Amino acid sequence: MIEVIGNLWTYPADVRVITTNGTIKKDGSCVMGRGCALEAAKKWPKLPKILGVLITKHGNRVYYLQEYNLFTFPVKHNWYEKADLALIKQSAERLQQLLLPHSQCVMPRPGCGNGKLSWTTVKPVLADILDDRFYVITQS
Repeated sequence: MIEVIGNLWTYPADVRVITTNGTIKKDGSCVMGRGCALEAAKKWPKLPKILGVLITKHGNRVYYLQEYNLFTFPVKHNWYEKADLALIKQSAERLQQLLLPHSQCVMPRPGCGNGKLSWTTVKPVLADILDDRFYVITQS
């Protein structure tokens, strides 16, 4: 894992990651109301519904959305909760498995914005899992 400063959407990488939660609205769409999830939902308006369908069918886990060249990275079970360190670890392990061997991935500090966790808490968990294909970005 390499720490960088920049913009999630413009930093050079093969694929991007957004942090998400597992809350589904009555209309079947995933709650994507803050942070990079909201940015992604504004960029791709169909994304919340697509993710909502996946979560409803298969659970709150990492998904690769090929149409958007994007991984989702669950940090919360419900949008209103504090981020769950065990879920972050599980998401990191799955992301590590799914990323192609020669790909580079840029992602935010999971759970450290709206998830209310500190980077000093999350970083050691990720450092044990994510290799140098993963760039964890601090917004500039």
